[in-house]
Amino acid sequence: MLPIRGLLCASTLFVVAALAGCVGLHLSPSDDQRQSLAPTGRLRVGVHSTSTAKGVITSLGKSLSERLGVEFVLVEVKSQAELLAGIAAGEIDFSGTNASLARSARMDFTSTVLNLELGYLVVAGSSVSTISDVDRAGVRIGVSPGSTSLTTLPKLLKNATVVPMPPFKTANQMLLAKEIDAYATNKSILLRMSGDIPNSRILDGKWGVEHWALCIPKGRDIGLIYLKTFIHSARAKEVVKAAAGNAGLSGSVVP
Repeated sequence: MLPIRGLLCASTLFVVAALAGCVGLHLSPSDDQRQSLAPTGRLRVGVHSTSTAKGVITSLGKSLSERLGVEFVLVEVKSQAELLAGIAAGEIDFSGTNASLARSARMDFTSTVLNLELGYLVVAGSSVSTISDVDRAGVRIGVSPGSTSLTTLPKLLKNATVVPMPPFKTANQMLLAKEIDAYATNKSILLRMSGDIPNSRILDGKWGVEHWALCIPKGRDIGLIYLKTFIHSARAKEVVKAAAGNAGLSGSVVP
């Protein structure tokens, strides 16, 4: 059984407090690193409004801005595609997302912070009851535009149809109306979606793993060195792991 429903946002205060202790004043950036990470004098932290990682990104962003001595600015976007475009264009200074090969060509990443299982959400009466039922002719799998699921699943599925769609509320409605047979993304998002959909469940097993990491725009190499030190210090104290566990996030911190 999956853990009791919960989101990373619930552990925001815990992350901030813990990071303040483990990322101490000794982790002081140079002027060049500060300029690299926050070239406008503000740290613009991008979050996808429906992301389960919103709380962790926000908390880490606040802690990082304090270490840099710059203003924290939250940039909330409506889709994953908009978030990725903002980072690639240098309009967002800091965020976190799946560190796929395609995305690494557009932005720079730290090492993996969390490994998140990828799965499927179905409702009662769906033609899909197990993962082995997914790849059949006529099966429709909903995914988010700009997501890893959209780029990966068509390569894995030979018979099912992958259907890009707008935000998750639309996916919920389409699942209930049987307009799609399953929805695919990481299990942390599926866990939250299932709380809003009666008689829904996440299928046992996984179809892949998402390697979630912190990211910044390309060309900020000096800042990336500091960011890697910053997140390593937090990870060494198991701060992110504790936050994920408290929130019921389906993931684990890389040692």
